Amino acid sequence: MPVFRSRFTVDAPVESVRAFHAHPEALELLTPPGARLQLEQAEPVAEGSRTAFTLQLGPLRIRWVARHRDVGPEGFTDVQEHGPMALWEHRHRFRPRKGGGTVVEDVIRYRYPRGARGLRARLLFTPLSLRLLFAWRARATRHALRQAQLREGRRPSR
Repeated sequence: MPVFRSRFTVDAPVESVRAFHAHPEALELLTPPGARLQLEQAEPVAEGSRTAFTLQLGPLRIRWVARHRDVGPEGFTDVQEHGPMALWEHRHRFRPRKGGGTVVEDVIRYRYPRGARGLRARLLFTPLSLRLLFAWRARATRHALRQAQLREGRRPSR
């Protein structure tokens, strides 16, 4: 089974990074340019909460429903209940970084479906496309948290 891993740092406290990711609209901010996201249901991240959305990539529309589990101070997991993959378990981890800031780690275990649906999923969710998506998400997370610190009148940590 393929496993994708991403890791980046953010110059913000763990609590701020966790709160950002728990907010229902975070998914919109983490969606890269060129993709359109329409949230249908977005509950704050909590044990058993649900997020449902449609992702539009050019002419393709992908409906996705995920449930959150293993929610705690160190992160959470979202599990696809309905969507393009046969299996998708995405673990988000937030750890304090020595010297300040936060390490954000993402681990995704996934499996492609069979048949034509699997071919489409293999074309859309390649290791390279996931790497590019998470590079964008690192940038978007840093930007959003920097803006939040500036709105609060705090200097971003370094």
